[in-house]
Amino acid sequence: MLSRVADSLYWMSRYFERADNASRVLKATYGLILNPAKFSTEERWFHAVSSLAPGGASNKVDPQHALFLLVADPEGSFSIVNCIKGARENARQVREEISSEMWEHLNRLFHDVTGSELQPEDDAGAMRVVSLVREGSYRFNGITAATMNHDEAWHFIQLGKYIERACNICVMLDAYFDIGKHPDDLDWVGLLSSCAAFEAYCKACTAELRPERIANFLLLKAEFPYSVRYSVDRMHEALTGISDLSLSRRTENVERLMGRLRSKVTYAQIDEIIGGLHQYLAAIIEQCRELHAAVHELYIEYPIEVAFQN
Repeated sequence: MLSRVADSLYWMSRYFERADNASRVLKATYGLILNPAKFSTEERWFHAVSSLAPGGASNKVDPQHALFLLVADPEGSFSIVNCIKGARENARQVREEISSEMWEHLNRLFHDVTGSELQPEDDAGAMRVVSLVREGSYRFNGITAATMNHDEAWHFIQLGKYIERACNICVMLDAYFDIGKHPDDLDWVGLLSSCAAFEAYCKACTAELRPERIANFLLLKAEFPYSVRYSVDRMHEALTGISDLSLSRRTENVERLMGRLRSKVTYAQIDEIIGGLHQYLAAIIEQCRELHAAVHELYIEYPIEVAFQN
């Protein structure tokens, strides 16, 4: 596979997963602010902003302005509309590698979310975009699984999707477990809903909303699709598939980094990490970044001499 093709497939998937993550968080947060509780609306939006736009969060968040920025800010690299644009642009460059059904669905979703210019005060319009992306993500993931060969291209899509998901969940957990904050039960419901996890959590752990159990479920539950452990396992499967199908034999560094990341989530116990959760989450994010860089060096930006050596 050409390196530019692999790169576009990978980033198509990352951008789409980023938009899907934002739609889940915003839908859950918008529902929370309609419920009375000890937290103010601004404090609830702090969790959303800090998890969706790292580095730009503030305790002084105007909810209406935050909703507009996270959905449709033309300059914001983390806004839903820009992420869908990024996914569509990368898909356009590799239309011969993805199925026609994937392209048609993603192209239609792009036109739906960009069809009307949102204004900062238009909450209903912003939430319409959130719903479109939320529903569209289920269809896109199903179409992708059902209409593509599960070959090297498929594995690059899965790798991008799950690297993005693992990082997003870690950032979200860090925002909710911030030492200076004291979330109530509604906030924990919001966190679980942001990860499409509320019903699954209740079935596995009962409806008792204990922070340690929630952290354990979203970090270490191997069977749940929106847990860090599940995402890391799928990353490993994708890299194994890419390695088996590609011509590259210089995979030692990628395998080492992947093994280190897997061991960090496979053998961890929540009672051992909950006291230093911020450091633990930061370490996972950093290891994902290192893995991303190693994959990029091995499969995307390798020197031409290396290609002739393989």
